[in-house]
Amino acid sequence: MRLCFGVKTQQLISRVFSRPVNRSAVRWRAAQTRLACSSSTGEEKPRPSMLRHLTFKIKATGPITVAEYMREVLTNPVTGYYVRNDMLGPDGDFITSPEISQIFGELLGVWIVSEWIGAGRPKQLQLVELGPGKGSLAVDVLRVFGQLRSVVGGASLSLHLVEVSPVLSRLQAQNLTGSRSREADAEDEPEYRRGETAAGVPVSWYRRLEDVPTGFSIFLAHEFFDALPIHKFQRTQKGWREVMVDIDPEKSEQLRFVVAPSPTPASSTLVQADERRGHVEVCAEGGVVVQQLARRIVEDGGAALIADYGHDGTKTDTFRGFKGHQLHDVLSSPGSADLTADVDFGFLRRMAGGGVACLGPVTQRTFLKNMGIDSRMQVLLRNCSDESTRQQLVGSYDMLTNGAKMGERFHFFGLLHHSRLAKPTRPEGLKLEKKKSPAPLPVAGFTELSFS
Repeated sequence: MRLCFGVKTQQLISRVFSRPVNRSAVRWRAAQTRLACSSSTGEEKPRPSMLRHLTFKIKATGPITVAEYMREVLTNPVTGYYVRNDMLGPDGDFITSPEISQIFGELLGVWIVSEWIGAGRPKQLQLVELGPGKGSLAVDVLRVFGQLRSVVGGASLSLHLVEVSPVLSRLQAQNLTGSRSREADAEDEPEYRRGETAAGVPVSWYRRLEDVPTGFSIFLAHEFFDALPIHKFQRTQKGWREVMVDIDPEKSEQLRFVVAPSPTPASSTLVQADERRGHVEVCAEGGVVVQQLARRIVEDGGAALIADYGHDGTKTDTFRGFKGHQLHDVLSSPGSADLTADVDFGFLRRMAGGGVACLGPVTQRTFLKNMGIDSRMQVLLRNCSDESTRQQLVGSYDMLTNGAKMGERFHFFGLLHHSRLAKPTRPEGLKLEKKKSPAPLPVAGFTELSFS
């Protein structure tokens, strides 16, 4: 569907992006992403504590599911990868889109404001981010709110971050609040850190989505779902069997994949009856999270925007590891590398149910172009005379939109309250009313818009 780009989203983009480029003010984060990886060539030393923990567990209880393996490796409170490491950035294991270019976060900020307007400008706006990384995305989004203060100034804005990593939460606090935050007195407090930005926006940290207060909220989940534990299933002559992690009988310090000889609770309940693929990955925790998002949107209003590696129920084996910007064997030196699997958006759509409207998935290239990234780049390049900065701008744009890089591999998926897409009703009994009922605002990013 093509619409004249004269709607309010275009006006928001124009106000945010009308300023000329200022090399000191505009931060462009150019670096590799974990998509541009090659296989690891060096043999890594296993992390004794995590490997020993896993081997003890397997010897005591038998082979463990891939989901349990991922959960232990990534979020074990003592030796988990996310708990112990700052894995983001050039010196980490991967880099995300907000680290590549601030324009990514700015466009998502415009999307949030657009959806807030489309929902009728509620007085309370909770911005909730799941897995906020270094806080770069939130910083860029809040900058947009600052630039659009005259538009959103009437709303009470607050930022809520769902983060399990103590290392990352401290980094987020530094980037968002500086010295204006403090940890809760008790470790078991749902809100374990609280602060405020320099502009006075209150910021809170939680370990679980269910601890975030109720209220009109717009949720962001960028590269969050791909790190949630997955179950892996293999079709056999005897039916579906779950793939498990076991100790290699010939090498006691090495793990291996095995196929369960009989059905498991997961293989009996998580695989769809009409599934045609021979190998399936199912993220049950992702299904639970998207159900929580859908329920909150139905009850309190709002929207959710999910951006991640993914597919629409077509891929099979996508489980992989990343270490030092290179592909890494998922079973080698557990706890030293990031583990991830592509998000099955078809599964998320089924789990969201009919209470919310689901949009997408659309590719990152499509979403960003629909949001006006090309026009933003034209403004930046037109006002930039420094050649190295121009090359950096072009390189960042290419990384985000090129189909061979991030443009086609990342997808955007949205959850909206059904009322957001409903046509406004006309008051009845007014004989002078002859105009057609106004159409709802198009959903930015998911609708093809044109400048004219």
